[in-house]
Amino acid sequence: MTKRNGGIKRIGILTGGGDCPGLNAVIRGVAKPAHDHGLSVIGILDGFEGLVEGRAKELYNKDVSGILARGGTILGSSNKGDPFHWPEEDHNGDIKIVDRSKAAVKNYMGWNLDCVIAIGGDGTMHISNKLAQMGMNIVGVPKTIDNDIDATDQTFGHDSAVYVVTEAIDRLHTTASSHHRVMVIEVMGRYTGWIALHGGLAGGADIILIPEIPFSWDAVYDKVVERNMMGKRFSIVCVAEGAIPLGGEMVIKKTDKKRTDPIQLGGIGKLVADKIDENTKLETRYTVLGHLQRGGSPTPYDRILSTKFGTSAIELAMKKKFGRMVALKGMEISSVKIEDAIAKQKLVKKNDQAVRAAAAVGMSFGTKDL
Repeated sequence: MTKRNGGIKRIGILTGGGDCPGLNAVIRGVAKPAHDHGLSVIGILDGFEGLVEGRAKELYNKDVSGILARGGTILGSSNKGDPFHWPEEDHNGDIKIVDRSKAAVKNYMGWNLDCVIAIGGDGTMHISNKLAQMGMNIVGVPKTIDNDIDATDQTFGHDSAVYVVTEAIDRLHTTASSHHRVMVIEVMGRYTGWIALHGGLAGGADIILIPEIPFSWDAVYDKVVERNMMGKRFSIVCVAEGAIPLGGEMVIKKTDKKRTDPIQLGGIGKLVADKIDENTKLETRYTVLGHLQRGGSPTPYDRILSTKFGTSAIELAMKKKFGRMVALKGMEISSVKIEDAIAKQKLVKKNDQAVRAAAAVGMSFGTKDL
């Protein structure tokens, strides 16, 4: 028997921004209960690009069956599809930025949607908040491997990324110890250090460098030299892509004006490795983990969290509690206003328990202040 749905008849789902493990689990967590309550569900393709360009497909139970453990997203995603920052190429081949938000609202109305479940990170939530102000009913689900949304204790995708980093560090340990080398691993995280902090702590890195704690080159050199003199003839340095040396700046790989945030970070791992090699004469190699952190199956933790997020999101929609984002608080899922969820970024603090625990077991953050 079909359950009552509170007047909501048709919903859309989109996955915005970068992909990560757990997206399909959320889609499943939304769609299955929605179908049970008699709702029709459409999947909007390639994030907000599909919303602007009018690309979507009906989602049936068979479409979301067996996708719990699958990485990526069956709907596709894009981090260049901001309706308010839409790149268009003119007849000269130049890129100009235009506002296509009215097209997004037009398609929302044309599809007869009562609500859109927007799954994404900080950027997706900012776009969702603007679209909500234009009259769209939206419920947000926080996704980012970076774990930088302050309103939720954790975002899904983060645990899976940390698992990949941890396994990589485990593997680097064996080759580093065999060849008596310093091994530098560059990980993602944008402007926050949660992946490097948690991955470095779980993997037993000797040095963790993150954006929130600018590091001293001398402190890094001293740590690896000290370990070498004590007979520990290898070191592991886990560096976040946004890590900053004292008096320096983030290393930018390139800029892309098609993105709302045009900066693409990358290169700090090579810089750190080159500087250590040059200034300590210890053989040093670097590894950039890159998009491996976004790929593969979600961890059991992320599968559970994603399912909880998805089912909680459809509950909010059926109760017509729009303009809200589901959030993990302690062990329970609650919700917050999207505008409050994006009020500030969640940054690593020097007194964070994970930082204190890492320092207590001898890990260095490239500073003498901890």
